Amino acid sequence: MLERRQRKDRTEVTFVLPADDPPGPVSVVGDFNNWQPGAHTLTPRKNGTRAVTLALPGNQVHAFRYLAAGDYWFNDDHADGQDGPNSRLHT
Repeated sequence: MLERRQRKDRTEVTFVLPADDPPGPVSVVGDFNNWQPGAHTLTPRKNGTRAVTLALPGNQVHAFRYLAAGDYWFNDDHADGQDGPNSRLHT
């Protein structure tokens, strides 16, 4: 799931997943972090989910995926669409 907050010149996007599905560490990987695994790892929240928040430039389109333990890549069902094998996000 994606949570967004519009700011003056950027969008704060929070990438949210269940606490244990998939199990193990998960990071969000995309064009905004040069597809660097582990650069933005989701951390547990009190409400039973895990998340990471990124401030991204506004009025842009980004491609991203999640990377879980065991080299398991997957997309976000709540993204703004698909861009080839990747999820698409509009800020």
